[in-house]
Amino acid sequence: MYELAKLTRHQSFQCAVKLRNLDKCAVSMEDLANQIVRFLYESLTDGGKPACVLVRFFKTHSYGKLNEELQNAAREILKGSPIDSETKCLTLLATAGDLPQWNDRQMSSAHKAIPLIDEDFVSKAPMISQLIKQFGLDIKSIIHPVPEILAYKNEYKRIPSIFNVFYVPNALTSPYIPAQENFVVPYGIKSVFGFGGMLPSGNVFAIILFTKIFIPIEIAYLFKWVAAYVRVAAATFDKVGCIFNDDVYLLN
Repeated sequence: MYELAKLTRHQSFQCAVKLRNLDKCAVSMEDLANQIVRFLYESLTDGGKPACVLVRFFKTHSYGKLNEELQNAAREILKGSPIDSETKCLTLLATAGDLPQWNDRQMSSAHKAIPLIDEDFVSKAPMISQLIKQFGLDIKSIIHPVPEILAYKNEYKRIPSIFNVFYVPNALTSPYIPAQENFVVPYGIKSVFGFGGMLPSGNVFAIILFTKIFIPIEIAYLFKWVAAYVRVAAATFDKVGCIFNDDVYLLN
């Protein structure tokens, strides 16, 4: 376990290596994501107890490639309005937290699949918009990714912001964390930070942690390198299109 508020660079590297190797015992990106959020929730501590209230793993995914349940969830957000099959949806792959319902992605009420219709829509979702900007990515590149620029050869030289950190030091009253009355206040959320970046397919992954303790910026930024290692593990499944557990049976 790692005392989150006192995390060292060496410990962050140890954590990164452990997360990177989780793909060896995973069958899909969803399976990997579940192992990652569970590891982070249980291993990042405050006085021996979980330092996070909630840890979630999101990935952008084309609406037309989502199953019926997730497509329905996306349509509910838009109140039934039609969605183009290529529209990217910020899709919840895994979740771990203090409450039973926070440990099953299918029990999420409003975050299963968030359609990123256009720049205007994303700009009205403050946490998503800020997350994308802090990752060093352009909103257009999320909505209309160009996988060709992500070729493995020299990719790190061409895309310096391929992974980064999202950081909100004080969650209370922050305009980037809108769920104040029903989440931030009752569950004592102090800071929010996340890490992630762009996958070879052009889709983006993001792991977001809601903490019970204040997280200084130097601790949050240690996770930039954790993001790089997680990306390697996630790319294993991104390259073959094995995202959800159901995809395993379709590919066999």
